[in-house]
Amino acid sequence: MRVLILGGTAEARALAAELAARGVHVVSSLAGRVSNPRLPVGEVREGGFGGPKGLATWLREHAVDRLVDATHPFAARMTASAARAAGATGVPLLVLRRPGWPAEPGWQRVGSLQEAAARLRAPARVFLTTGRRSLPVFTGRPGIWLLARSVDPPEPPIPPNVHVVLDRGPYTLEGELALIREHRLDVLVTKDSGGELTSAKLDAARLLGMPVIMVDRPPPPAGVRLVETVAEAVAWIEGAGAQG
Repeated sequence: MRVLILGGTAEARALAAELAARGVHVVSSLAGRVSNPRLPVGEVREGGFGGPKGLATWLREHAVDRLVDATHPFAARMTASAARAAGATGVPLLVLRRPGWPAEPGWQRVGSLQEAAARLRAPARVFLTTGRRSLPVFTGRPGIWLLARSVDPPEPPIPPNVHVVLDRGPYTLEGELALIREHRLDVLVTKDSGGELTSAKLDAARLLGMPVIMVDRPPPPAGVRLVETVAEAVAWIEGAGAQG
């Protein structure tokens, strides 16, 4: 059996390791948007496919039996491409998404980055953890100071009211509390990525009574099968996946 896993998430790496241990030929595809990514077990390819048609061609040329989309919960374009390529080729598709964070009292849940930016009220010192590509959505707002944390640096120029922190999870509660206090941050803006690697910021916000603006994740394409754990993904590949 040949399985293509899309994504560089922790779940994607765990699935690749589990399948390789079971003798499955695994290829993990990384988008190449993060420098020095943590590499999974098995064969790895980097870079895009050229849209749904390119992915469909790759699936056919490499005789892929199962396709697992384990990309970031906010990689909506990649998930849509996977669904279209799977539909064109007949390769069974599974979407592996870790659960989102349970909503808490006081959270403002919004449907987009733009809506999150519109909810900010000056003056505010914002802890922004929505990714480097989203930074332009939040800049240029009078009275808003941003501490933007990301794995890789945002594209220059960096506005004077933005302080960039380059760091990679997992984060600790102690570290998040220290960061918030050092920079006198008073509101957290984040995406509902889920998982434990980055959840310490939410624990810190809770302890400090800090407001949270949470961007909801986009829904998966209609008709796509979705699971939340690596164990469920393995069971699908070895069992239910055999029936499509």
